[in-house]
Amino acid sequence: MMPGPIKSSPPVQLGSGLGQLESAHPRLEGVTAVVLAGGRGTRLAPLTDNLPKPLVPVAGRPFLYWVTSWLIRQGVPQIVYTAGHLGDQIETWVAGLRLAEHARAVCRRERSPLGTGGAVLACLDVCQNLVLIVNGDTLLLAELSPIISRFRADRLDGLIVAVPVADASRFGTLERDDDGLLRTLREKQPGAGLISGGVYLFPRAILERFLPIRPLSMEVDVVPGLLRGGARIGVAPADAPFLDIGVPEALALADEFVAMHRAGIVSSQT
Repeated sequence: MMPGPIKSSPPVQLGSGLGQLESAHPRLEGVTAVVLAGGRGTRLAPLTDNLPKPLVPVAGRPFLYWVTSWLIRQGVPQIVYTAGHLGDQIETWVAGLRLAEHARAVCRRERSPLGTGGAVLACLDVCQNLVLIVNGDTLLLAELSPIISRFRADRLDGLIVAVPVADASRFGTLERDDDGLLRTLREKQPGAGLISGGVYLFPRAILERFLPIRPLSMEVDVVPGLLRGGARIGVAPADAPFLDIGVPEALALADEFVAMHRAGIVSSQT
């Protein structure tokens, strides 16, 4: 089923005491961020029974606010939010964003569950040439400009920003070759490893190969499908603070994470 129309968000105040979100870096030309905000967040129930996981409060604001602040700070000019579970709340939240003049935020509502890959496909018609896919429940405070420069210089078909962790048992791991290219995605397993930081780069034209819009997973369908077709997908380890609020133990640390790294998330202390 085709998704509903995209609508622009009016520049109204996001919340009491919040100023306009500004960029601290040059504008990333030709880049659209797709923020995946449609998951159910079952591991955070009952907190997410009546609240989308990306809107869970962290440091006094919805978590999605901090993701958005980081993207705007990095110079991303356009953000598309996917909305699924309790999507009306995501739509309302996006409509309340107040962004800098160079930035634009829109929301795309799923009529039926599309998975992470299908949700991205449903946004491609409004994306620019380079699509930056970001999980709406993680925050990786990497600098995007050098990552995008490497992607373009190496003429990659895709790139996954990775995080080294001591215990990868909650996550699938990334296996790369000697050239830093993705070899395979491995299942969850204990021990140290490289995991996805929830940040992906793909040319829009590469993703359009998976049209028409239908339920797909980035990890199960899109990335493995590209690898089978010979795509060169880079893995870029990032030495940067990382937060995943997907389980209660991690969410309990989120307020402290934002307080510690706020200067790397927002451009002004609003």
